[in-house]
Amino acid sequence: MDYLNKIKIPQRIEGLGELAYNLWWSWHPDARELFKKLDRSLWKSTEHNPVELLKGIPYHQLIASSEDSGYLSRYDAGLAAYKKATLSPTTWFEKQYPQQAKNLIAYFSLEFAVHNSLPLYAGGLGVLAGDYCKGISDLGIPLVGVGLMYPQGYFHQKISQDGWQSEIYDQLDFDNVAVTRVLAPDGKLLTVTVPLDSISIYISAWRVNVGRVTLYLLDTNLDENPQAYRGLSARLYGGDREMRLLQELVIGLGGVKILRALGLNPDVWHANEGHTSFMMMERMRELIEKGSTLQDAMDSVRRATVFTTHTPVPAGNDTFSVDLVEKYFHNYWGQIGLDRDKFMSLGTLDSDKSSFNMTVLSLRLAGYCNGVSQLHGQVCRKMWHPLWPDLPEDSVPIDAITNGVHVLTWIAPQFSLLFKTYLGENWIERQDEPSIWENLHKIPDDVIWNTHRWLKLKLIGSILERARQRWSQEKVATIQPLAMGALLDPGALTIGYCRRFTGYKRPTLIFRNMERLKKILNLDLQPVQIIFAGKAHPNDEDGKRLIQQVYHLAKDPQFLGRIAFVEDYNMHLARDLVRGVDVWLNTPRFLMEASGTSGQKASLNGVLNLSVLDGWWCEAYNGVNGWAVKEKEGMNWEEQDDNSANTIYDLLENKIIPLYYDIDAAGTPQGWVKMMKETIRSNTPFFNTRRMTKEYAERFYLKALDVVKSKC
Repeated sequence: MDYLNKIKIPQRIEGLGELAYNLWWSWHPDARELFKKLDRSLWKSTEHNPVELLKGIPYHQLIASSEDSGYLSRYDAGLAAYKKATLSPTTWFEKQYPQQAKNLIAYFSLEFAVHNSLPLYAGGLGVLAGDYCKGISDLGIPLVGVGLMYPQGYFHQKISQDGWQSEIYDQLDFDNVAVTRVLAPDGKLLTVTVPLDSISIYISAWRVNVGRVTLYLLDTNLDENPQAYRGLSARLYGGDREMRLLQELVIGLGGVKILRALGLNPDVWHANEGHTSFMMMERMRELIEKGSTLQDAMDSVRRATVFTTHTPVPAGNDTFSVDLVEKYFHNYWGQIGLDRDKFMSLGTLDSDKSSFNMTVLSLRLAGYCNGVSQLHGQVCRKMWHPLWPDLPEDSVPIDAITNGVHVLTWIAPQFSLLFKTYLGENWIERQDEPSIWENLHKIPDDVIWNTHRWLKLKLIGSILERARQRWSQEKVATIQPLAMGALLDPGALTIGYCRRFTGYKRPTLIFRNMERLKKILNLDLQPVQIIFAGKAHPNDEDGKRLIQQVYHLAKDPQFLGRIAFVEDYNMHLARDLVRGVDVWLNTPRFLMEASGTSGQKASLNGVLNLSVLDGWWCEAYNGVNGWAVKEKEGMNWEEQDDNSANTIYDLLENKIIPLYYDIDAAGTPQGWVKMMKETIRSNTPFFNTRRMTKEYAERFYLKALDVVKSKC
């Protein structure tokens, strides 16, 4: 085992090495405890990275743990649970579909957010992909993931005193994270080549274990490559459009080649967003090389391909100029029996022949296509109706599978324990059964409330610590820790707005009427505070200005310290936020939110949503499990913004604030807790990855397998 060459561990507990190199531990509290109990302070300083912890801990401490009967009891139970979860042949999929258990699905995504120690994600797309792989592992669905290894990952965010975002890139230390090189049978580095214009680029891969799922992350930083191409996979979404095209060419063509070199021949291929869809072309090329006709190759690829789009507006889809595509594919299209015009037609619309659109390519080559909420499915059918002009709009072949979140990743351990006590020992295996959630009423109101209060204190404590560290270590001006949350009040009604900062998400909508907001936030006996967090894309100057606007208001003494902007939003901070705020605010422009899974994470922790009726909330809102902002038809954007902001103010003044502060003699807001229970009861059994991955398996993967087999 590779990990044994990197870490010295006493034989009695050497299984810690294997566990550290499988991110299964990241969503199982008992497994995390095995590392935390070795050295709590080191666990914290490594930001919960067991590989770094095991390499840094004094060997005598490992010896002591290996001789501690209490620790060994935990260790034996934890390793047994890990082995069962990753090796047992009694998973849901193997029980339900034993004939398909030997088939394989390949899942391509440009981002994967599994744990904070591997910063291979920028936002929701990556978090969804990480949650998806965990859910797939839990159910035992045979799947491998393909992505890119970004040694500089996505950036760390620093906010200057004037509120401007700067990006800091750290180099990943491969020796201190749970990744291993993929080697050929002869023990040498496994490499494949992909043509780039006049040269070929060499690609290797790293392996990441996510429970039963293996991720293969492609890397171009090899001596065989020219210096200009070695950094292709260095940063997530780095560089210009040419760099992006090259990254997508590497993952699409190189990903197929890597799987073939490993002897893996997936039966179904799933493209998570259009970024990865060149893999469909590469499979066409393979088939034509073996003697298939162009039409047969295209039909074969369609039968075995699933495509999920997350983009609700045409402008948000990945496009490249046809001249740029021609530069890198002019030697390629002949290999799939096409000339330039026919090749370009696969990715262009009649209305725009100058742009090669990756979503258009995907929709033309995938046999199973879907949006990520029911409303998003409708939007996609309307948006892409021109591809099927002879069909009625509601017959456009784009389905919908609503996103869900991985419950064990995002639920607070304290709530998990409550559910285990009141819903049953096996609640996590039955999370998608609505009947078990009817037992929530058994949990006493004060128990729910005290659990939430503890999580809120934990959140605010962690924000205060971040502000303290920024001030003490970097000597920033005193005003900056105040803007970062040093004045937050654990007793105040706390609203969270945490997501990517960009125009259509309208992060500053709540500031539409500044005087009215001041009155709401500054009530003496019923205070309200808002916590903001999120990054703007490095090239999004408008998004950075939105952050700057919020940051300036966070420094404004007129708001009495009731606005905070917490910098460097990541998975670790996100977990604290979705568990600890009282209200989750989401204000996208209507029909521009494909799904919005952050609100689902908040909901399963009893946090109440205040959201525009878009994405998932359009399906989830039932009138008593949160609050809805309904945008009216026929308004221009200015009018909509005024209307939506006033709706938020009205809800806060007339419903949310009075309900939150209506407490009984014991200090419990019973009406609020009733809504907390309702949001958990109504949303958790549906908006989870267990339901979502079952849907993908039964509605797409199994159908594709049946069709593929029937054509063999």
